Amino acid sequence: MGLRRKSREMAFKVLYSLEYEEVDEKTGNLKLIELYPEKLREVMEDLDNKSDIRIKEFTDFLIKNTLLNVEEIDKKIIRYSQNWSLERLALTDKALLRMGIYEIIYTETPAAIVMDEIIEIAKRFCSESSSKFINGVLNAITNGKDRESE
Repeated sequence: MGLRRKSREMAFKVLYSLEYEEVDEKTGNLKLIELYPEKLREVMEDLDNKSDIRIKEFTDFLIKNTLLNVEEIDKKIIRYSQNWSLERLALTDKALLRMGIYEIIYTETPAAIVMDEIIEIAKRFCSESSSKFINGVLNAITNGKDRESE
C-alpha cells in the first residue's frame, strides 16, 4: 500500500472519530481542529506508522484542511447528493466524502486518482451501497466543478 493510501486511510479514521465529538455553534470546527492532533497520534500508534514522517505530514494536511473547509464541502455534499441530508448520511460516508471533496476541489491531485483511492477505502470500511453512493457524489462534483458559478 502506498504512502498516500495509508495517509488517506488514517485521515479517514481520524475524521470519522471526530464525527462523534460534540461541537457547539460558537466553537464549531475550531474544537475539532484542536482535538484532531491527539486523535491522529492515537491512530498512528495503533497502526505503528510512526517511522515515516511523510505519512503523518500528508495525513495531517488532509485532516486539517478538510476541517478548515468543511462548511463549503458540506454545501457541495448537499448540492450533489440528491435527496440526502447530511444527517441521513452514514458517518463513514460523510467522513470519506468530505476528505475526497477537499482533495478534488482544493488540491492539484487528479480527481480520478482521488476518486479511485476514496472508493477503495469505502469498499474496505463501508458497505457496497456506500461505495456506489460515494462514487456517484464524487463523480457529480468532478463533472460539475467547472460549472459551480452557474
